[in-house]
Amino acid sequence: MTPEEFRRHGHLLVDWIADYRARAESLPVMSTVEPGDIKVKLPARPPARGEAFESVMADLDRVILPGLTQWQHPGFYAYFPSNGLLESVLGDYLSTGLGVLGLSWQACPALTELEEVATDWFRQMVGLAPAWQGVIQDTASTSTLLALICAREKTSAYGLSRGGLQDGSPPLTVYASAEAHSSVEKAALLAGFGRENFRRIETDENFALRPEALARAIEADLARGARPSAIVATTGTTASTALDPLAPIAQIARRHGLWLHVDAAMAGSAMILPECRWMWDGIEEADSLVINPHKWLGAAFDCTLFYLRDPEHLIRVMSTNPSYLQSAADGRVRNYRDWGISLGRRFRALKLWCLIRSQGVEGLQARLRRDLVNAQWLAAKVRRTAPWRLLAPVPLQTLCLHHEPPGLAGEALDAHTRAWAERLNRSGKAYLTPAVLAGRWMVRVSIGSAPTERRHVEALWQAMQEAAAAG
Repeated sequence: MTPEEFRRHGHLLVDWIADYRARAESLPVMSTVEPGDIKVKLPARPPARGEAFESVMADLDRVILPGLTQWQHPGFYAYFPSNGLLESVLGDYLSTGLGVLGLSWQACPALTELEEVATDWFRQMVGLAPAWQGVIQDTASTSTLLALICAREKTSAYGLSRGGLQDGSPPLTVYASAEAHSSVEKAALLAGFGRENFRRIETDENFALRPEALARAIEADLARGARPSAIVATTGTTASTALDPLAPIAQIARRHGLWLHVDAAMAGSAMILPECRWMWDGIEEADSLVINPHKWLGAAFDCTLFYLRDPEHLIRVMSTNPSYLQSAADGRVRNYRDWGISLGRRFRALKLWCLIRSQGVEGLQARLRRDLVNAQWLAAKVRRTAPWRLLAPVPLQTLCLHHEPPGLAGEALDAHTRAWAERLNRSGKAYLTPAVLAGRWMVRVSIGSAPTERRHVEALWQAMQEAAAAG
């Protein structure tokens, strides 16, 4: 494709995306295709000869669009908001179009230095102290893995340079809330701790980690000869956005010399609001922190911010310095290849930079405040309407709720819950996520899609009541 052909097709593609965003509200929120419906429309073998790009464009409507769940629909309340605002989309498009790679500072100085600036802007936006330094990773899962590798090496006095986890030392243990994201346990396994050395700590009535239970678990492991290594606390758990109490957890971490990592993947965006920062009181005592601007803030996926108070722990483990990447600037610059697993990196900072510059801090704050107010409006409706019930506090924009007809309990209530959620999702009006909380099925309503206004939440409330009554 020549630059002129790219120009022509690129304009058509941008128009297609703009039209898609403009008409998203008219489409069913959840895709209605069945397994295999997309594949059957595609040839089993790759084309031997190149096709006109017009054919590819035609298949966007014929093949791809029917298989899309509309994450940018105002009726999308599932999982978490992933509201790739169009300003950030343009930044991501620019990153791909430039085609540069960040193997080192020298490989693309603008990539490195813009990432330094963008991560520091965000640090200031959420009120973190200047000591914190950030790097953009792909997801929170990767960042949590990096944090636990750092913890492992710190606890073992950098045993990686000796026998690693095979040197016969006592087992290292990791602690997290029973409500922690599944990626935390996965990270512990990938970092070599082993499932037997991963401790899920009980939670209180608000589904937040109990510090006293954490302290008991650590003391029990010390008594049996294990070596506690890391605590993962969560600001905004996945199921209910519960808030682990960071200040007392940090005290326990400091008392035992443990690494404290804080998962604030979605809720971290709310910390651009000064009135929300009570939620992570004690954050300055943590060692590492992860926030996903691609959740709720508006950055296009993937864009995760991983912050450390002392990045030397990460650099010491991740550093690599092959001769072909060395340059005279190395002693004066940051080489992000030493800040993560991958050697190369995309120019992800562009999509965060474009978002912040275009929206401004005040614009981002206004949208998040809108979502918080809408969540409280819906919560008030649920509280006042029997037999609906809220199952957890609503500190942010996620509600956990039940519709509880008289006489239904246990598995029968579980079946009813999943059935009315499925009816609503299949209707195309909205998309909600059933999930398990305290051993029983409930429905999560996660408010935060960019186009979602009060009228959409009002329509959701009506649709929920109709779906529940239809059973």
